[in-house]
Amino acid sequence: MAQKPSIPKGTRDFSPIEMARRNYIFDTIRNVFALSGFKQIETPAMETLSTLMGKYGEEGDKLLFKILDSGNYLSGIDCELLTAGEPCGKLTSQLCEKGLRYDLTVPFARYVVQHRADLQLPFKRFQIQPVWRADRPQKGRYREFYQCDADVVGSDSLLCEIELLSIIDEVFKRLGIRTVIKLNNRKILAGIAELIGAPDKIVDITVAIDKLDKIGIDNVNTELLERGLSEQSVKALQPILAIDGTTKERLLKLREVLASSETGIKGIEELETVINGAESFGVETQVELDVSLARGLNYYTGTIIEVKALDVQIGSITGGGRYDNLTGVFGMPGVSGVGISFGADRIYDVLNALNLYPETATAVTTVMFANFGHEEAMYSLSVIKKLRDAGISAEIYPDAVKMKKQMAYADTQKVPFVAIAGTEEMEAGTITLKNMIDGTQQNLSIAELINTLAIS
Repeated sequence: MAQKPSIPKGTRDFSPIEMARRNYIFDTIRNVFALSGFKQIETPAMETLSTLMGKYGEEGDKLLFKILDSGNYLSGIDCELLTAGEPCGKLTSQLCEKGLRYDLTVPFARYVVQHRADLQLPFKRFQIQPVWRADRPQKGRYREFYQCDADVVGSDSLLCEIELLSIIDEVFKRLGIRTVIKLNNRKILAGIAELIGAPDKIVDITVAIDKLDKIGIDNVNTELLERGLSEQSVKALQPILAIDGTTKERLLKLREVLASSETGIKGIEELETVINGAESFGVETQVELDVSLARGLNYYTGTIIEVKALDVQIGSITGGGRYDNLTGVFGMPGVSGVGISFGADRIYDVLNALNLYPETATAVTTVMFANFGHEEAMYSLSVIKKLRDAGISAEIYPDAVKMKKQMAYADTQKVPFVAIAGTEEMEAGTITLKNMIDGTQQNLSIAELINTLAIS
C-alpha cells in the first residue's frame, strides 16, 4: 500500500475558503500600502548565500535554509571535511551557493544596490512574498510563511517612521484586531550597554533581553552571564529593565538614567519625535516604550517596532525598524532605510481565533446556474457572460444530474443564489432565481437579474 503523502513540518496547505481569507488579509494590507504611495516589487525565492549570511546575527544564520548545488555537488570536496563529524561552515560553503530568503529586507537591500541607477530616492516599496526559516515549528511559528513589507530608503527623516506607524494603525483598524505598538531605539540599547560598562557586548545584550517576555528575567540573566557579561554589568542592567509607568514616564526615567550617554539621549529624542508625530497623525493604536525590545537583529540602528495582538496569545504580528547601514554591506554606504513587516500567517491565526472575517471575505460565487441539458446550458452561458461583464461572479454546474445533487453542491459551497433556466424561462427570456438562504424564488428578466444580484 502506498504511503500517504505529507508536507514538511512547519508548512501548511490552504483550502479555497482559507485562501479567500488570506487574500482578504493581503488585499487589505496591499490597499493601505498603495494608499500611502508605496510601489510593489518582487525578488527571487532564493538568494546567494553571500547575500544572506552575516546579516541576521549568529542565530539568524543558523536558521537559513541552504540549497545544495545542483549536479555532482560532492566533486572537489575535501574528504576530511566529509568525515569530520558535525557539518561545519566551511563544508556548507563548498556544498551550497544559494539559500532560501530568511526575510524580505535583506533581499530588498540587495535589490536597491543592484538597481540603484534605475531608482529615484527616496524609494518607497512594498513586497508580499513567502520567506523560510529553519525554526522549530510551534503555535504561531512556521518554517514557511508570508511577510508583507513596506520600506523607505534614501531618507533620514523620522516622518518615515511616523508614516509606518500610521500604516500599522490603519491595517489593524480595517482588520478589526486590537493591538499595541511597542517601540524602542537601538541607540537607547547602545546607551544602556555603555552605562553598564559593556559597550562591546551590545549584540549579546540585545539577543538576550529580546527574549525577556518568553523566558523571564532569571533566564535572561543566565544567558547574559553565559555570553560573557560580568555579574556587575548584569546587576546594573536590572533596574533599567524594570522601568515602568506610562510611556512618557518611562522616557523621563530613561533620560535621567542615560544622561551621561550622548548616544542614549539621541535615541530618546528620536523616540519622542516618533511618538509625538504618531499622535499628531491621528494614530489611535496604543504606542508604548519597551526597553527590552531588540528584535535580535544586527541591522537595526534606530527605531525598533513590534506589534502585539491584545486579544490572542501569539508572538509579534508586525515588526520592523530603521537600518541605516544595511546597504553598506553590499558596497553602497550612506543609504538610510526604515521598514515594517506584517506577519500574514500570524494575522491569519488571530483573525481565525477571533472570527473577525466579514462574510464577503469567503464569498466566491454569487450565483450558480443549474444544468438541465445542452440547450439550457447554452442559454445559461449567454446569461452568465452578461453577469460576469457586470462584475457578478457566476458559474454553471458542469453536469446535467439530479437537481438534489446540484442544490447540495451549491449549499456546500455556500453559494447564496441558484439560477434556474428551463424551457419556460428560455421561451420567455427570463431566469428563475432561488435564494438559498430563505428559499424564496422569483422570475426575473436578465436586466432585473443583474440588478438584483448587484445589490445582494
